[in-house]
Amino acid sequence: MASVIGKRVNGRTYYYLVESGRVDGRPRIVAQRYLGSAEDIVAALDGAGAVPASTRQLSFGDVAAVWATLERLQLARVVDEVVGRGRGRVSVGNYLALAVLHRATAPATSLAEWWANTAARRFVRPRPPADAVRDELFWRATARLTGAHLDRVEQAVAASVWRWLGPARPSTLTVDVPGFATYAETETAAATPTGLTVLVTRDGAIPLTWHAYRRDSPGLVPFGAVAERLATRHRAAVGETSGTLVFDASQHAQLDLDADQRFVGALPLGDHPELLARPASARTPVDPDRFAGLTALDTRASVFGVRRRVVLTHSARLHAAQARGLAQALSSATRQLDGLARALAEGRNRRPRDQLRTEIARITRVRWVDRVLTARLTGDSLDWRIDQAALARLGEEFFGKQLLVTNHDDWPVADVITAHRARYHLDSTFRMLNGGFVAAPTPGAHWTDQRIAVHTLVTMLTTAVTHLMRREADRAGLDLSVRELLEQLAQLGETVLRYPSTGGRPPTRHLLTSRDATQQQLFDLFGLAALAPR
Repeated sequence: MASVIGKRVNGRTYYYLVESGRVDGRPRIVAQRYLGSAEDIVAALDGAGAVPASTRQLSFGDVAAVWATLERLQLARVVDEVVGRGRGRVSVGNYLALAVLHRATAPATSLAEWWANTAARRFVRPRPPADAVRDELFWRATARLTGAHLDRVEQAVAASVWRWLGPARPSTLTVDVPGFATYAETETAAATPTGLTVLVTRDGAIPLTWHAYRRDSPGLVPFGAVAERLATRHRAAVGETSGTLVFDASQHAQLDLDADQRFVGALPLGDHPELLARPASARTPVDPDRFAGLTALDTRASVFGVRRRVVLTHSARLHAAQARGLAQALSSATRQLDGLARALAEGRNRRPRDQLRTEIARITRVRWVDRVLTARLTGDSLDWRIDQAALARLGEEFFGKQLLVTNHDDWPVADVITAHRARYHLDSTFRMLNGGFVAAPTPGAHWTDQRIAVHTLVTMLTTAVTHLMRREADRAGLDLSVRELLEQLAQLGETVLRYPSTGGRPPTRHLLTSRDATQQQLFDLFGLAALAPR
C-alpha cells in the first residue's frame, strides 16, 4: 500500500512516497522514494523541477562489457587463489582485474583519472576505496608477485579460458611478435626493446601462454626452440597437443621445416617470380563474407628443396594502401631532389660531389622507390625520372600480395590465411594497449625486470579478455576488430543528471545514451542490462 508521509528535518517538512507491507506479521515500510518539500512538489507539478542543475558523462559500455567478461572468467578469484588474498584493502587479484579493465578501456590515462570518470564504480565488486585506485598502489601491491607467481597465474587463467571455450576447443598457434613494447628505464638510459612469443587459440588468437624476451639479448633463444617450450607448458596445463607454428618471412631460417611440426609461414615474394607473374584470373575469391576483396591461388611449389603447398594471396585493400604509400614516398623523394637541383643550379651547393651522391642515394634508397626512380648528377645539374613501365610492373607483380607456405594440406585456404593473420591481430592489439602506457612518465622512468613482467601479464590478460569478446561478437555475426568492438561499446555512455538540492544530498538520475542496432546487439550479447543503472 502506497502513501505520502512527511518528516521534519531542521524545522522543515520533507515528503516521501512510501510502500508499506507486512514483515514477520507486522506492518513495515518496505520502500520509500524522496519527493522533496511542498515547494519542490508544486514546482515538479508545474514542470520547473524537471530541469537538472548539471550533467556529467561517464564511460559505461566498454567498461561494463569488459567487466562482465572478467567476472565470467573469475579473474580476481583465480589470481587470489594463486597468490593469496593478502592484508591490503584491495587484493592482488582485484588490482589485476582493475588493471585489465583500465588497460582495455583507457590505457593512456592514469588509474585514478580513469576511475573518476567511469561508471565502473557503480558495479565493480568488491568496490575498492577511491583513494586506493592509483598507479603507485597498484605497483606496490603487485611487487610481491614473484616469477613463480606469474607463471602460476598464467596457467590458471589459461585453464579458465580453456573451460570457457568448452569441449569443442580449437587447436593452437604459436606466433612471434618482435615489436611487443619498448621501455625507457630512465630518461637517459637506452630503451629496452622487448619481443613476445605467444601460444594462442587458432579460433580468435586468444593468448594461453607466452615468453617475453629482450630483442638485443646476446643469448636470444631461436623462435623454434621457444615454440617447443610453450607447447610443452601448454600440454602440462591443459593437455592440449595439437599446434601449428606461424612464422614470418624472416624467421624460416630458425626452423626445421622437415620436422613433424605443423606450420604456416610467409615467404619472400621475390623468391618465386614465376608465381608473381601468374595473371589475376588464376586467383579466386577466398571468402567474400570473411575476406572481402581477397583472392588466392592455391598451388604447389619447391620451397627450400621440398615440394610444398603454397598460397599466393592478393588483397585489394593492401594493394591500394601500398600504392598510396609509394605515391607519398615518391612525392617526398622528388621534392628533396628538386631542392638539391635548385641549389646546384643557383650555385648554393657547397658540398663535395661524393657527399651529394651519398645524399641522392639516401633519398632514393626507400622501399619500392629505388625500383622506379633514377637520378643522375651531371656537372652542376641534377636530373631525375620515374620509369612508368617499372611502376606499372611493380603494381602488377607485388602490390597487395603475400605468399604463404604450409604443410596443412587439408586446411581450406581461409583457415591458412586466418592462421597467418593471427600475428597481425596480436600486433594490432598490443599497439592499442601499450602505445600510450609504455610511453607514460610513470612507471616508464622506473622499469625493472619485475615490472616489465607484471606489465606483460596485464597486457596478455587484457588481450585474452578482449579477444574472447571479439570471438563472442564474431559468433553473433558481428565482424569487428578489437579496436572497432571497443569503440562501438565506448559510445554507450552513462549520463548523470544532478538536480538542485532541496536540503541534504542533491538528487541524481542515471541514464544511458541511445544506441543503434549494432550497439544494441552488443548490449544484449554481453548482458549489459544487468550492469545498467536502475
